[in-house]
Amino acid sequence: MAAKINLPPSIKRQICKSCNALLVPGDNCRVRIKQKREPHVVITCLSCGCETRIMLKKKKEKIKFEQDNQPNETSYQV
Repeated sequence: MAAKINLPPSIKRQICKSCNALLVPGDNCRVRIKQKREPHVVITCLSCGCETRIMLKKKKEKIKFEQDNQPNETSYQV
């Protein structure tokens, strides 16, 4: 039987979506960090020239997300 299995994002980012080549930084792909508008990482495949952008999260959003997930404690210690 065949099963459709979703790959985790860390493995998906290692494969070029255009030519299906395994991306090895410095060997067949270029990795750059851009700061325009929103900070993001650009991975360029040197075989086919396809570019993949990965958005970076801001620290403020991460801190706010962690605060929202913590339960509020109303008991006080004396």
